[in-house]
Amino acid sequence: MTMFLALAGLVADGGRYLDAKQAAASEAEQAARAGAGSIDIRALHAGTVALDPAAAVTAAETFMTSSGHPGTAWVVGATVYAQIRYRQPTQLLSIIGVGSLQITVTESATDVSGTTSGG
Repeated sequence: MTMFLALAGLVADGGRYLDAKQAAASEAEQAARAGAGSIDIRALHAGTVALDPAAAVTAAETFMTSSGHPGTAWVVGATVYAQIRYRQPTQLLSIIGVGSLQITVTESATDVSGTTSGG
């Protein structure tokens, strides 16, 4: 009976895990895009398009928080990275001692001449 419940738990909770991971990846990607749209106004006035790293991190982290999964953002060059990390509670696997599964996703977006593209 325990094996049957474990197998059912893998199917049910595994499906919920995959759905949650895909949703988190979508949120992180949108957050990175929101950050990548943060143009440095001073550089723009000087005739170049450049990312404002502080504004990019703030925009990405604000997006993640408003989406319900606060995360961490950082900038490397012209690329904004957004990472969402949380634990997804299980329903059936908790019977065998697995109370939650770790969700961790990192997505990126790079501003290219004033437009953003996902990574």
